[in-house]
Amino acid sequence: MNILITGGAGFIGSHVVRLFVTKYPHYRIVNLDALTYAGNLENLSDVEHAPNYIFERGNILDAPFLQGLFEKYQFDGVIHLAAESHVDRSIANPMAFVETNVMGTVQLLNAARNAWKDNMKGKRYYHVSTDEVYGSLGEEGYFTEETRYDPRSPYSASKAASDHFVRAYWHTYQLPVVLSNCSNNYGPNHFPEKLIPLVINNIREGKPLPIYGDGKYTRDWLWVKDHASAIDVIFHNGRKGETYNIGGNNEWKNIDLVQQLCDIVDELLGRPQGSARQLITFVADRPGHDRRYAIDASKLRDELGWEPSIRFEEGFRQTVQWYLEHEEWLRHVITGAYQAYYAEQYRSEK
Repeated sequence: MNILITGGAGFIGSHVVRLFVTKYPHYRIVNLDALTYAGNLENLSDVEHAPNYIFERGNILDAPFLQGLFEKYQFDGVIHLAAESHVDRSIANPMAFVETNVMGTVQLLNAARNAWKDNMKGKRYYHVSTDEVYGSLGEEGYFTEETRYDPRSPYSASKAASDHFVRAYWHTYQLPVVLSNCSNNYGPNHFPEKLIPLVINNIREGKPLPIYGDGKYTRDWLWVKDHASAIDVIFHNGRKGETYNIGGNNEWKNIDLVQQLCDIVDELLGRPQGSARQLITFVADRPGHDRRYAIDASKLRDELGWEPSIRFEEGFRQTVQWYLEHEEWLRHVITGAYQAYYAEQYRSEK
């Protein structure tokens, strides 16, 4: 199979690319990434020379470029992860999210439809989305695949719109699509503007740990490698036109999560227990902040047999260890030096 993975240099995308490249040596994996601020090819340095891996730099908004890629590689499948994903950035610049997440998805749908319109047998277009499209939960209950959409931020609104377009192409053009909506991910290679890597790095450097509002906003956290394995299962075995929720069965209030990370970092760095907790600083709340997300992933479990593989205590510990052991990676990201990796590793080969 020839598979296009968009956004494959990002956090989740790099783990999906690595899994597919190593697990399926008979597949040709093409990683398409625009290498914006969150795309980092250093995330894939261990597989970049694999014989079944190809990197293409480009933008999903570029229709002629996408058409050329489909003609060049004759894709059998698409796994679409490329997206603007940070809520705070969407509040500051919503148009960037409309362009990439909505318009970019439609351009990719058009490219797949045009390439496959004469023969859709064996083809698969997989759209990866977020649980944030469902809005906010109260103290009880869970998001299911039947939960109505109620996005509250420009980010979640843009992802909701892209989900609707994917389903529309299934119903209108019979494009063989499958979708998933996932809870918050954590693990190695996460861009340090996100909560967990931000907290770990700030503790290490003795900087304040900013907590929005009262700190009781609740999220369901999923180990990123478990998300990649779920994507693998859904891509190969999910039913056409269906949506699958992916969750970690792992709810944490932000303040409790940060305190847990504080204690792990203190232990691993040999610092007095409780010292990192002194860095916690409550800051003004984010506009439109959803109170609670929680996923019911029973459909995925019952239909396709997938469940999370790692307990959160071990997942958080492994995550902290990874960031403490990869200070050079973190420094490259924080300083922007990682953006030179493409020039060094790829342009010289052309």
